[in-house]
Amino acid sequence: MLASPAVRLALMIEGQEGVTWDDWVALASACEEHGVEALFRSDHYVSGSDESRPVLDAWTTLAGLAARTTKLQFGTLVSPGTFRHPSVLARSAATADEISGGRITLGLGAGWMEREHEAYGFPFGTARERVAVFGEQLEIVHRLLREDNVDFDGEHYALESAPGLARPDLPILVGGSAKPGTAEPAVRFADEYNTFFANMDEIRERKLKLDEACERAGRDPATFRYSLMAPCVVGRDEREVQESARRIGARFGREPQQVLERYGEFGPVGTVDQVVERLKQIEEIGYERVMLQHLAHQDLDTVALIGRELAPAVA
Repeated sequence: MLASPAVRLALMIEGQEGVTWDDWVALASACEEHGVEALFRSDHYVSGSDESRPVLDAWTTLAGLAARTTKLQFGTLVSPGTFRHPSVLARSAATADEISGGRITLGLGAGWMEREHEAYGFPFGTARERVAVFGEQLEIVHRLLREDNVDFDGEHYALESAPGLARPDLPILVGGSAKPGTAEPAVRFADEYNTFFANMDEIRERKLKLDEACERAGRDPATFRYSLMAPCVVGRDEREVQESARRIGARFGREPQQVLERYGEFGPVGTVDQVVERLKQIEEIGYERVMLQHLAHQDLDTVALIGRELAPAVA
């Protein structure tokens, strides 16, 4: 086994891809049983591949799981600013955090999937408009969680002497590709920045952009957590790797080799040793946590493998 990088692992589940309540309970139980530290989920209302797949609400799901677990951390990756008023989002996260005893991370982003907005009547707007809404939302959520009383008068939201929610230790994560619209507000109001589906050159470039945003804002980059959401295909040997790729491909209409080639560009793919090597490279760039996207969500053996073999190897 290669030398262990100091990077923490989390499981990331695409909740819009037919994950039922029974599936969520099984996933959370497997994470706790096998030592997976954190379970993150997407916050979408429509599957991008099959709209007949059931989709449960992200924050309701997390609150329910928080009541059934004792140590597993939870978070959204990420909640779009377009879905909820920031006061509602902050209160949902604060409630789940209280239920869990302080195990929630609130992940926010600007929103990108136009189809789900059309389907359910959420205003989508231009990219510029969504980023502006996100910026105001992030500041409001940050202040509601940390201040006793909040006044805010923006272009999109106004709060008048709103009582705070008294959750100053609830971490806020921003998801994006390190562009100014999300990076600049994030270094002012967030604890962590998560980027996604990027090759090694891109994650290095994004880390540099975030460092530069910290410097412009007068923030020490060492106080900011950097994380990556990446697809993962892993097995103890080549046969298990191929079988994992086959399960993922069967859900999304791809051949196993397509899965390995596509995901290998953007994430850790291969045997345990190969995945640890990729994680070491990610850590050396400066990323402290990797959310491993587990697309064949009913495959609990992979959850066990991540918790029992991958996580100890990178602890």
